[in-house]
Amino acid sequence: MNNKPLLILIAGPYRSGTNDAPALMAENLRKMEAVALPIFRAGHIPVIGEWFALPLLKQAGSKHPGDKAYEEISYPVSHRVLARCDAIFRIAGASKGADEDVRIAKENGLKVYYNLEDIESV
Repeated sequence: MNNKPLLILIAGPYRSGTNDAPALMAENLRKMEAVALPIFRAGHIPVIGEWFALPLLKQAGSKHPGDKAYEEISYPVSHRVLARCDAIFRIAGASKGADEDVRIAKENGLKVYYNLEDIESV
């Protein structure tokens, strides 16, 4: 059992497979957010890169996924957040960005979870 809460980045598809349709992107975010509460209830601090990126994108004047502001902010935010995390939780679904987050996490020796049941409670 852990003796302190972990900061856990939740990674999964956001833009992938949506053809940039806002409703599908929102559904992907909802899927990531659905695992945040169980992680919190296990005693940890869940974070999602989009929680940080979306307000920044708005401030930067991003008009659509893939524009200059989006490219400047979206993935770099996740990588900066990941640099502060203790672990990553990868939800199912094809995502180059989430796969890159997992690669970086492993490279930095972070624990990578794929099942909620594997996350020990504090």
